[in-house]
Amino acid sequence: MSRRRAGQGALFIVAMLFASSGALRLGSGIGAALAKAEAEPAAALPESANCETPSALAEALTLREGRVAAQEASLKDRLAALALADAAITKRMAEMQAVEDELKSTLALADGAAEEDIKNLTAVYQAMKPKDAATLFETMSPEFAAGFLGRMPPDSAAAILSGMTSEAAYGVSVIVAGRNADVPKD
Repeated sequence: MSRRRAGQGALFIVAMLFASSGALRLGSGIGAALAKAEAEPAAALPESANCETPSALAEALTLREGRVAAQEASLKDRLAALALADAAITKRMAEMQAVEDELKSTLALADGAAEEDIKNLTAVYQAMKPKDAATLFETMSPEFAAGFLGRMPPDSAAAILSGMTSEAAYGVSVIVAGRNADVPKD
């Protein structure tokens, strides 16, 4: 009989260990569950749900599962929409970069062509007889004439200025001399 009691005592101790382990596991999640329940909206479970019976609990859990599934579907839709928007933005940025690169090359080509035209026209004015060029430069605005004279070698510019009237030559000379007056010296 003492042997039978010793076995029952061991079973009792094992049963108590299982029970206390279950209580500890149940108790450790209660704090987090309560905090989460307070953070969730009040509509988590319908007020009419009487969770005292297993069928009512199952119904409440089914309703909750439906809401969670709807939220997950909504989040998946949002993520898909964001992925599409991100892809569209990335594509658009690549297109804009290509257009910007093309515009830069076009502007560089246009700037180069304009500069080449001005060089050629300066060479034409420089090759003209100074008296003929002076007559032409007097009809130009002083700023325009100063741009060409500033690009010419000093001896060619001097020959053209000497053929101009003193008032016109003075006006062009003032513009050429003052063109770089505002440039910082330091």
